[in-house]
Amino acid sequence: MNKQTETDRIIIFDTTLRDGEQCPGATLNVDEKLIIARQLARLGVDVIEAGFAIASSGDFEAVQKIAQNVGTEDGPIVCSLARAIKKDIEAAAEALKPAARARIHTFISTSDIHLEYQLKKTRAEVLAIAEEMVAYAKSFMEDVEFSPMDAVRSEPGYLYQVLERAIAAGATTINIPDTVGYTTPEEFGALIRGIKENVPNIDKAIISVHGHNDLGLAVANFLEAVKNGARQLECTINGIGERAGNAALEELVMALHVRRNYFNPYLGRPADSEEALTNIDTQQIYKTSRLVSNLTGMLVQPNKAIVGANAFSHESGIHQDGVLKHKLTYEIMDAQSIGLTNNQIVLGKHSGRNAFRTRLKELGFELSETELNKAFVKFKELADKKKEITDWDLEAIANDEIQHTPELFRLEFVQVTCGNNARPTATVVLRTPNGEELTDAAIGTGPVDAVYRAINRVVNLPNQLIEFSVQSVTAGIDAIGEVTIRLRHNEQVYSGHAANTDIIVASAQAYVNALNRLYTAKHKEKASVNSSELTLPKV
Repeated sequence: MNKQTETDRIIIFDTTLRDGEQCPGATLNVDEKLIIARQLARLGVDVIEAGFAIASSGDFEAVQKIAQNVGTEDGPIVCSLARAIKKDIEAAAEALKPAARARIHTFISTSDIHLEYQLKKTRAEVLAIAEEMVAYAKSFMEDVEFSPMDAVRSEPGYLYQVLERAIAAGATTINIPDTVGYTTPEEFGALIRGIKENVPNIDKAIISVHGHNDLGLAVANFLEAVKNGARQLECTINGIGERAGNAALEELVMALHVRRNYFNPYLGRPADSEEALTNIDTQQIYKTSRLVSNLTGMLVQPNKAIVGANAFSHESGIHQDGVLKHKLTYEIMDAQSIGLTNNQIVLGKHSGRNAFRTRLKELGFELSETELNKAFVKFKELADKKKEITDWDLEAIANDEIQHTPELFRLEFVQVTCGNNARPTATVVLRTPNGEELTDAAIGTGPVDAVYRAINRVVNLPNQLIEFSVQSVTAGIDAIGEVTIRLRHNEQVYSGHAANTDIIVASAQAYVNALNRLYTAKHKEKASVNSSELTLPKV
């Protein structure tokens, strides 16, 4: 990375697949992680933190597969997190071997509260460990990032010492995490400024920032950090992550895009420069948001900045009048700049497979032959029900096919009867993992409840439904409805997702989808990890 890159551009470090996945219920399997990683590469992120290699065999495999398939010479840097422990660093290095460009991201706490109650170590001990483990990581690869966990609550003088020693040991990026989402913009900016002024060798490393959104200030904190010298931003798609989430990639990127004339001088550029401040292809933002939402089961709230359903909607008469006369009266960015369009496609029930495949490729979907065949059948079924098919409909179909949830239980039939003077009753037919077809029926408080009760009688996997959500993909009475649910079993949360013009069918498919995840997790052999030694980090 040359000096020019360090000073006049913002590096986007995406941790959706590591910190984002730590969000309860957002667990992804290896195939799903690879799908998201490929889309992140299309989005243009500079670094993908692919996981925490030592955490489990699944995480190790995910890092390795992403390193092999996405970490190409012209692709993003692939990174793995590692505690400042030799076995963690060794696992990260091994998993990252296939990547053309790889990075080990090692960390250790530096705040007194963490040292006393979590690590039970002295400042001197942590200082020595940080230096030794950065050097150890450096023995495996050139690109090493170091994070002093809970930096915001660390004593500044001690923090400066740790950073200086880490850089001297070979760290090329120094990350300053607001681990608990505690700081405010002015404080965070001052912290970054203090590091630049008091760490003698800071010019040999890029300053990065990582922050959580517990007070709703993560994006504001990051933008203030940029003004004070931070040049890498660690963020997640849709802001998902531990507790209240992380700084949202789409908000940071679009803030830097829309207000680049304001930020340009802080990066040594003329104020009127139109050159992008990041490498992100903004037209991939909406598609990436939808993909992550679908695969994690974490819905995007309608009023979410940039990617929410209402982000470009206007109900006020005054606003509508202004937008109709000139968009800039009430819109600071064009919806098309994030890839949000209302394009109608010309495909219909007489369209062929090649036209269907071509349009999906234009939309950024690369489906396998099996996935394409299934998607094409769904497309034909939808074309028989709808007069107009939109790109959003196609996205829903494609996203439904690329989730790679094991199809152990399969919904063969669902039928409900309900009404104001009838007791909601559902009949379902499921094919079990051993190929047997089982039928059962149940009565519920409503049609969906009846369907779920009937499915539970067949599957017989104890669980608690903790979230049920329905969203319309497109407008109109014939719109595709997307159902997302979350189940809890033994304190673990499993999500399910499905799309269909029939909400009852979508609800049943989403429920079976979640149960398949539960069933897979329950029966899959996992590498044993000593829980007393390992807890997922909150860097």
